[in-house]
Amino acid sequence: MITFIPLTGFLGAGKTTTMTATALALQAQGRKVAVITNDQGVELVDTKLVRSKLDAVAEVTGGCFCCKFEDLVEAIVALVGSDDVDTVIAEAVGSCTDLQATVVRPLRQYYGEQMVVAPLTTVVDPLRFIAFDRAAQRGEPESDLSYLFRQQLTEADVIAVNKLDTVKADRAEEILTRLRTEYPNATVVGYSATGGDHLPELLTAWGGPSGNQAVELDIDYDRYAAAEAQLAWMNQELDLSAAGESFDATAWASSVLQHLSDWARSTDALIGHAKLTVETGGEEFAKLSVTGAGEAPVLDRAAGATATAARAVVNARVACEPDELDRAVQQAVTAADEAHGVSSSATTPVSFKPGYPRPIHRLAAAGA
Repeated sequence: MITFIPLTGFLGAGKTTTMTATALALQAQGRKVAVITNDQGVELVDTKLVRSKLDAVAEVTGGCFCCKFEDLVEAIVALVGSDDVDTVIAEAVGSCTDLQATVVRPLRQYYGEQMVVAPLTTVVDPLRFIAFDRAAQRGEPESDLSYLFRQQLTEADVIAVNKLDTVKADRAEEILTRLRTEYPNATVVGYSATGGDHLPELLTAWGGPSGNQAVELDIDYDRYAAAEAQLAWMNQELDLSAAGESFDATAWASSVLQHLSDWARSTDALIGHAKLTVETGGEEFAKLSVTGAGEAPVLDRAAGATATAARAVVNARVACEPDELDRAVQQAVTAADEAHGVSSSATTPVSFKPGYPRPIHRLAAAGA
């Protein structure tokens, strides 16, 4: 019997880091674990990083699991068949919700004899929660993105508050208490996927009850679609070459993301996430990310040495128009090239806005 563990949560919450950390922890317990990444676009930065740490990795691209349900099932079957897997962890697109009705229940109904579907887990960045909550406390009308964020919390069986090491202890406890009070059907767990603090508590929660499986999410699909349409999604590849003898790939990538972060702050553009990898040859690559306007890039992996040539991939999800994001990334790359002695050649930007979500299945809760 296969155990399927579905993760959701807003962009930048740390779903991929959570998925990787828990997969490694479960493997240490003797489980054979595979993971599935998911995105509206293609050429995923996260998949590259995950494959550097785990053996069994698949991806579903071009749409969320709800709209690519058969692709999800095919990925699960392929992983189980080729790698003798007994556990699959899958992270949905960060702008997706309504997964109880469109993914969890269909899997249980159509494949319940072949797999156990664990409680639906929503991964939360505490700083993102604070930002959305602060707007609500000021009495501002609920934005479509805030509405989407709230729906992800409402349907969760487990609310997994990641990055608790980024806030003070008293503030962290206040957030956990608020979430337990406002979402009593969910198990609320606080942890750090990067540091590993309290990660066993999240693994334990996955073996608990699915408190919301019988709750019907009252979701306005027009608002859901409007929230997704606020975000421009960009994937771009670049070929890099040193203008001199060599260049520092990690420093170049950090410079690109810092310029993009500063631009977002100056234009008041919400960053879902911006991620960048630079492959310098063989297994060597750098990977960095930024999840908030004005924030410094976070280094997930550094390239081992300077390089004469490299290939970079940018994934950016920002609340702005696609052409604005294209220009911002181009300007950030140009600035980084000049600062680090690099000549870059980019593919045509492929920024877009997601289409209207149209799930393959949408099953009502039992008794609804």
